[in-house]
Amino acid sequence: MTPLLTQRWSSPLGPMTLAASDLGLCGVWFEGQRHGPSEERMRGWTSVTKHPLLQDVIAQLQAFFAGELNRFDLPLDLSAGTVFQQSVWQALLHIPSGHTQSYSDLARHLTKPKAVRAVGAAVGRNPVSIIVPCHRILGAGGQLTGYAGGLWRKQALLKLEGQPIASTSSDSLFPE
Repeated sequence: MTPLLTQRWSSPLGPMTLAASDLGLCGVWFEGQRHGPSEERMRGWTSVTKHPLLQDVIAQLQAFFAGELNRFDLPLDLSAGTVFQQSVWQALLHIPSGHTQSYSDLARHLTKPKAVRAVGAAVGRNPVSIIVPCHRILGAGGQLTGYAGGLWRKQALLKLEGQPIASTSSDSLFPE
């Protein structure tokens, strides 16, 4: 297996690490994000400055933050997750910009209405922040809950997409 290629990028919401495999984009993490890659895991990765896919990721993220892009067009490699996690992450890709869903709505969509906690855990393990839009998942009643990169970032991303969420709650049962 070829080592992952990584690049650091300074987003408007803080430093990020981007990672690509031979199959596609496999990681977008905010610095210090819960469930992000450990330093030990990253030791085998190769840092690059000019990789075509990672340059495309940066260009699309810049357009997203400038309000010029609401749907990413990038090859994804979500193979690091279990089959269940991958199904959750694929479902997240179908939630359009400017829209949100609850954890229970997502569980019902996956025909797993009793698996709300498992769905929440899978959302929280999403390795491709922003591009796989886990920030569009809210708690019951539209509560702003859990985000591995911090609730303030989730709120900023939703606001950027036209979903200003004013109130925040403490981290929920479903941390992302």
